[in-house]
Amino acid sequence: MARPSCGRVLEEGDLAAGKSTAAACDGWIVFEDEAGQSMTLPRARSWGRKGSTPVVRVRGRGSGRASMAGLTCYKLGKRSRIFYSVREYRGRKDEPKGIGWRDLRDLLIRAHIQLGGPIVLVCDNLRMHLVEPMRQFITDHADWLTVFQLPSYSPNLNPQEGIWSLVKHDIGNLAAADLGQITRAVKRRLKQIQYRPDLVDGCLAGTGLITGD
Repeated sequence: MARPSCGRVLEEGDLAAGKSTAAACDGWIVFEDEAGQSMTLPRARSWGRKGSTPVVRVRGRGSGRASMAGLTCYKLGKRSRIFYSVREYRGRKDEPKGIGWRDLRDLLIRAHIQLGGPIVLVCDNLRMHLVEPMRQFITDHADWLTVFQLPSYSPNLNPQEGIWSLVKHDIGNLAAADLGQITRAVKRRLKQIQYRPDLVDGCLAGTGLITGD
């Protein structure tokens, strides 16, 4: 079966091209994105005494970073799924600073095995997605992997962004003692979301993308 080449761009506001390809190969539409979390936590709402704003003090300097890559996976008639990978960066010599193309490759292979079918991958044009080794991997696995790119500067079209929002909202009031505690909190929340397909579906609905027949 002929496959679209790497880098074909989806039209904003619909999933027609990706849906047609997924239906033709009986595959999954999979959205990919990366995010990171340092010891400086996002703002979040909490309870407090009336007239007294609660303050959570955290360490924010020289503490490293937890990098995340995630896949949100959809297929008509199937329970929505997510897969993720988390990597810590503590500033050590020769330590990867974040998620690299090998991490994405391994995450895609794991998803393909567990989903049990072809993948139509939708991602942005981040450099990691365009490097030659990643392009070669896509070419070598064209029997189960097809790639489309989202329009530039369109995070609102990627449901994985909604997953990151859920994660960061949950840890917004965490006064972590170290990076390890941040990493454990991120993994715990992602694990919880894996068992909540309604949340995964809600993230797709929030993009306004068309999912019907």
